[in-house]
Amino acid sequence: MNTLILQTEDLTKRYGRRLAVDRISLSIERGDIFGFLGQNGAGKSTLIRVALGLIRPTRGRVLLFGQDMARHSLRALGRVGAIVESPAFYENFSGWENLRILAAMSGGASRKRIEETLVLLDLLPRAHDQVRTYSHGMRQRLGIAQALLPNPEFVILDEPTDGLDPQGIREIRLLLPRLRDELGLTILLCSHLLDEVERVCNAVAIIDHGRLLYQGGIGDLLAGESTVKITVDRLDVAYQILASDPSIAVSRNGSASLYVTMNSECIPRVNALLVANDIRVMELAPQRATLEDVFLTLTQDPVTTTGAAVAERNANVAGGKERG
Repeated sequence: MNTLILQTEDLTKRYGRRLAVDRISLSIERGDIFGFLGQNGAGKSTLIRVALGLIRPTRGRVLLFGQDMARHSLRALGRVGAIVESPAFYENFSGWENLRILAAMSGGASRKRIEETLVLLDLLPRAHDQVRTYSHGMRQRLGIAQALLPNPEFVILDEPTDGLDPQGIREIRLLLPRLRDELGLTILLCSHLLDEVERVCNAVAIIDHGRLLYQGGIGDLLAGESTVKITVDRLDVAYQILASDPSIAVSRNGSASLYVTMNSECIPRVNALLVANDIRVMELAPQRATLEDVFLTLTQDPVTTTGAAVAERNANVAGGKERG
């Protein structure tokens, strides 16, 4: 069995002079809850539309369940459910009626299947109420129910938590692992809520200006360079010593501590360097990197993504000055 659900090879999409997707090769494996991250305009929606056959690529190809979308799109898309934009419904019809009508547009669904889906999304008690009486969270869950009706193997959810309150966000967070574990689904999740992505996804891809910056496990992404908080007795001297080493990115963050961006394996070397220069080290504390920290570092201006600029950004994050 092919373990790759979605694969893009050198995928490129150009609109006139604007390069929306730039030679992206992406792989999503069966059973993944895969986070797809990028700033607004990074190319996420364009890539999803190309993958779903809604627009044609300029170059490259898409393989869905191992089938080339250029030749077998209908067969492959029959195994996919998706919410690409905010779901729209008939306001004066019930949730049940909406699902029945929407299912009929793509081959239909039995009453049993509709009921099973409503139960899964915890919508059955309100199934016969008009959609205009639904909360925003219920509408989002009804949209997911619509995507699940064809009993797909692969589901694409574009901002399913958009506009939800904390309770609604939590409900979606708890739902996604259930969909994977109970239904065997593979899920592609686009979201701006990076803390939620970090909590629910096992793998991510980060794109910026149409280019793929990272693809792989979240654990691997966060296990790289981190920020270390260093408290010393002679701050100015310690800063000059560390800043003179081109392999060390150091920042002060306007506090009584230094923040150094480095691999955790380098901590003993930095400590030894300070001690050798008669600097008393009172604290050497690694600061846990979050997905948000790494995302912001990767997607900032490439002119400033190295050295002291990275340490400055990470120091601000660690010091609580840069959140959200």
